[in-house]
Parts: sequence; structure tokens; C-alpha cells
Amino acid sequence: MVFRPTHRQLEYAVALAEAGHFGAAARRCHVSQPTLSVQIAQLEAQLGATLFDRTPGRVVPTPVGAQVVEAARAVLLTLDDIVATAASGTRNLGGLIRLGVAPTFGPYFLPNLLPALHAKYPALQIYIKEERPAVILRDVIAGTLDCGLGPAPDSGHAVTFRHLCRETIFLGVPKDHPLAAAGHVDPSALRGERLLTLGRGHHLFERARELAAACGADMREDYEGTSLDALRQMVLMGMGLSLFPELYARSEFRVEDDIALLTLDGWPASRDMGYFWRAGNGRARQFEQLAGESEATCTALGLPAR
Repeated sequence: MVFRPTHRQLEYAVALAEAGHFGAAARRCHVSQPTLSVQIAQLEAQLGATLFDRTPGRVVPTPVGAQVVEAARAVLLTLDDIVATAASGTRNLGGLIRLGVAPTFGPYFLPNLLPALHAKYPALQIYIKEERPAVILRDVIAGTLDCGLGPAPDSGHAVTFRHLCRETIFLGVPKDHPLAAAGHVDPSALRGERLLTLGRGHHLFERARELAAACGADMREDYEGTSLDALRQMVLMGMGLSLFPELYARSEFRVEDDIALLTLDGWPASRDMGYFWRAGNGRARQFEQLAGESEATCTALGLPAR
């Protein structure tokens, strides 16, 4: 007969690993310390493995215990997804979505989407967190965010990506720069130019690094911008050149600005944008529905599917 831990035992194991103390874990789980201790001991006996080292003042998972705790977290997250799906159904996309959005896309896309979404799903609540794509990916996998909206994550991560649109990436240069007048530029002409970028964890950081490596530009990591607005100001002051995504450029650049936006010849100057969620998430159908609702916004904005 195969033994399967109960969800309570899994909760106790995760709480003990995080709290590092039987008493603190018991308080977190709203049970007595003897109850939690007995359940952990039963779990170890039934699995035939010691999951925790008991040391004075501290309880630490053993190597196999750490693996069991990580698996337990994944199981509990799946159970949470099942409960949310059953309780809310699909009529209001689950009732609540904790959405992480890339700050280089979300603020320029969501204002066009949310009014129509609210009109169709008035009971839907969306908690929005702007963060670097790398942090959003981490939080989605951990379950602290339900879904992310931003550039396609690198392959190899345990997430499902639902493509939404393709966004052009422009090179911003001062209007008095020798390259500004043509409206486009061959990347080879950027050799030796100073290339400014957002900090690590942003998709545009990786794209700028790729461009610098391809053309021999000088990527100035000592001049990392904290926002696209900061980069725009630095370009305006003649400190260097920078990449700007399409929706931001449409929203923030004006004809009278002293910055020219150039397309890059023969270089993949675009990025695929969409929603992503933890692989196996029980709410995948709802997130697919959210993506479907978002496609009309992409069409209205003139963002191509590919």
C-alpha cells in the first residue's frame, strides 16, 4: 500500500521548515505544539526518512527533508488553485488575480485594457504589482503572484507562456546626433557608442547587452537607469543612446522632444509580450481567458500578434 501524506502534514512540514521551531510552527498552523510534533513524527515514520534535524533552539530540514518540503509547497499551491477555481468558476476569471507587470509595458498597456475588463467582469479584482520581469518570474513560480504580464521568459522555467503581441524596440538618440536624421540605423554604425540601459533583471538590459555584443557598442552599466523616464532624460542630455519599447515611446515621446527614435536594420528589434503562469496551475483556463480578452486591446493599439 502506498502511503500519501495528508495536506495537514504537508502544511505542518512547510511551516516547521520556515519557522525553524516547533512552537512557532504550531502557532502559525493554529494547533498545539504536541499535535504538530506528533504529526511530523508520523510523517517521518511513514516516509521512512528523517526530515528534520532537532538541534537546541533550532529545527533544520535534512537534505531529503528540504526536498520533501519543496515538493509539499508545490502540492499545497496546487490545492489552493483547485479551491480558487471551484469557488469562483470562470464567470469572473476567479474573482481575484494577483498580477505582476513589467514596468516597461504594464503602465502603457493596462489603462487600455482594464476599463473594458471591468465592464465585462465587474466582480473581478486585479492586484497589480510592478516589478522587474526576473522578480515577477520568481514570484509566479513561488505562488506569491498568480500571473505575470511581460516579456517571454527564457525557456527552462516551469511556467506556461501565452503569447499576446509583438512590440517594436526603438533606439533613442539625441536629435543632433549624426545618426538621427536617417530614421533607421545599421547596428554596425553603433561601434564605440555609449549604450545606456535599465538595471539587471529587466528584459531591456539583456537586449541592450546583446546589441552591444553584436555591434561593439560600449554598454555603460555604471549608468544604469532606474526607469525609462530616467533613460530618456540621460539620452536627452547626450550621455548616450538607449533602447525604448513601442508603447512607452508612443505614450511619452513628443515630436518636439530632442530625441529621435530609430529602427535597427537587420537586428531582431522587437520583443514578444504575454501572460505567464506556473506550469500546471489549476487556474490556467482563467488566465487563457484573460489573454483572450486582452487580444482586442492589442488589436486596438496596433500591436501585431507576431
